Amino acid sequence: MADIDTLPVRPAKAGKLPGVSPNVLLLRDELRSDAMEQVATLALGDLDIEISAGRDSLWAIVRRKGRGGLALRAAHAPGGCGKVRTRKPEEGEALRLEFDCAIGRQSVAFRLHEDEVPILRVTTRLTPAVPLLVPFLPRDLYPLDVHDDPTRAVGQVEAAQRGLNAGYSYFRLTEPGFGSTLYFQNFTTLNPYFEATRTTPDGAVGGEWPEIGYLPPTAPQKGKPPLDPLPEGQETAISDTYLAFHADPRGDETAMARRFLSLLGAVYRRLEHPETDYHDWIDRAERALKDLDQAPAATIRHYGFRYVHPYTAAEYPDSMVQLSVLASIRDYEAWKKEEIPLFAEFAAGLRKFYDPRLKTMRRYLPNVGADKDKDAVDSWYLYHPMLNLGRLALDGNKKAKRLFLQSIDYGIESAHHFDYKWPIQYNVTDRSVITAARDDEGLGQTDVGGIYAYVMLQAFELTDDKRFLDEARASIDATRGMRFELNYQANLTAWGAAACLRLWRITNEKAYLDQAYVFLASFFHNNAMWESEIGYAKYYRNFLGVTALHDAPYMAMYECFDSFAAFERFLKDSGPDVDPAVRLLLSEYCRYALDRAWYYYPDALPEDAIETDNVRNSYVDRALSFPVEDLYVDGQKAGQVGQEIYGAGAAFVFASRAFHSVSDAPFRLFCDHFLLASDRPGEKSLSFQLGGAEGCEARLCLLRSGRATLPAFTVTTMAGDRVRGHEVEDRIEFRVPADGRITVAW
Repeated sequence: MADIDTLPVRPAKAGKLPGVSPNVLLLRDELRSDAMEQVATLALGDLDIEISAGRDSLWAIVRRKGRGGLALRAAHAPGGCGKVRTRKPEEGEALRLEFDCAIGRQSVAFRLHEDEVPILRVTTRLTPAVPLLVPFLPRDLYPLDVHDDPTRAVGQVEAAQRGLNAGYSYFRLTEPGFGSTLYFQNFTTLNPYFEATRTTPDGAVGGEWPEIGYLPPTAPQKGKPPLDPLPEGQETAISDTYLAFHADPRGDETAMARRFLSLLGAVYRRLEHPETDYHDWIDRAERALKDLDQAPAATIRHYGFRYVHPYTAAEYPDSMVQLSVLASIRDYEAWKKEEIPLFAEFAAGLRKFYDPRLKTMRRYLPNVGADKDKDAVDSWYLYHPMLNLGRLALDGNKKAKRLFLQSIDYGIESAHHFDYKWPIQYNVTDRSVITAARDDEGLGQTDVGGIYAYVMLQAFELTDDKRFLDEARASIDATRGMRFELNYQANLTAWGAAACLRLWRITNEKAYLDQAYVFLASFFHNNAMWESEIGYAKYYRNFLGVTALHDAPYMAMYECFDSFAAFERFLKDSGPDVDPAVRLLLSEYCRYALDRAWYYYPDALPEDAIETDNVRNSYVDRALSFPVEDLYVDGQKAGQVGQEIYGAGAAFVFASRAFHSVSDAPFRLFCDHFLLASDRPGEKSLSFQLGGAEGCEARLCLLRSGRATLPAFTVTTMAGDRVRGHEVEDRIEFRVPADGRITVAW
């Protein structure tokens, strides 16, 4: 975003202002001439809020004395607002206004949240006087200097909405020093508008300084006006805006990232959250095991060994795929406390991926077809198989440890060759670059340094060799300065955050904790913090989903469950010093993942919601318990990319983290939050600490194990409060404090 300080200081004529729209000029003229009619005033902490009616809009003007402010267009009213009436506020509202204008009746509700992070929420609803076509609505937010001049306010938008992710605009108003603000448009509330107008909020929040905020989506003109009106006489929400304020305008990368997470966490607490459902991930895992073993489309043999197909009956065996499935099966095997024969089968052929000349794991087997460039490797593809080898090695697998340590030096040499700034793709034999960057700014795979650091920390744990710790530090140090461009691929960014936190624990250097916040801010920048009901999205969940890549059009199962596993590690390493907003966002991401991920499975979706004719990789088989790769926030058909057999690991990861066996007890325990510690204070009691955020609830289920009848339970909190449960099918459900110490007795 261009800083406005490039404009003339005091232009003699408005026409000399480059890059400023008529909306900016009209607002400036109205404020200069004091032409607006004040309707009401509100106070929010040290902020004064003036509600005024202008020529074509109702405005909420937020000022911090002597430090400038913001003008929020609370309602667009062509022809003027007429007589603005005060109505009785509904629960939680500070003010409710209503007025009639040329297009119909508008109702505007103001809510004030005077928490540690002050939040203003403004919700606007329109009841059209006629079936209303919407060819254009203006953006709604303008920074102001101390003289209420938007053309003199200096600042910068640090992060704006990408694609169909959440409607964020995170910006700093530095001259005057108003501070930092997170603008959030709650698209969940606006689903009826999108449905009526047949539009999607793709990149709707952004703009060019000083005209930013929300540009309501309208149908493309294409030579004729839109033909899908808002219905006459039916009230429709057309805006639901949250403004979260922080007085600090400074632009230091780490402070700015933490500030973004703090503001986002504050907004999150004030959202109406969609409900989640309980899902039987154990049954899903067992079905996935059966299909991996028995479905001809799932595996293939080479060199006498069994390998996993990446997609249904398609693509060549791949080390990332093999190890992702293998490590997930091992997690499930450890959880079941019994051997799973597939683990040994899939592990037997791992060494065929190892190149003894280069001394590294290859992506493909030596006999890969001529249609593949066997020497081409994406930068992250070198390290992700090593991460899973490291997981197996730390679990005690000697063959995995040998492969891991035999490959480690090549990985280090590659990091040194690229100076910890990896390209998109290169030739593994000589490290010549095939594709350098993902965009015109020269950015490659910007978060590979995070997963590389995690691998180095695994090596340090396995060997106690300080050079690996030094490598991890050097790699994380090289990720500084990327701000909100750090995220390339969601799960890599998640593992980078986990690496930073572990580095902080090992070195006690706070700079690494701060850098963890930079990774997480970039991760949540790509987050869909809204529940879409557009198109086929009404049949699945997307709330808190993250797009697979920084610019991907879809959420993907593999990145979902791999990020879940990384955040489990982060939360278990975290402790009380981690920012409460970070704990909130990570634990809630993981809670919703347990629900959202279920809908990647074809049998969980209506048949017509799955692509069948134009699948990029082979086909989708609804009878197989493997997830499709892709779900779309804008409601496109699922599975256009294909059905991920390498996504089979999701069920094993979710089952082994969310379900807990209780020795010598006739039940299992399910919880949608991580258990950080547990003990048995008595023969028929279990006590455990949950890792969620203060003020949130966790779903706790006690499930019948085998055919035994469930006993009578007593569930109490650390304070001694008894929690009442209710029976649902074959389980008893409780809602307990997400950060609580819980005791179950039977």
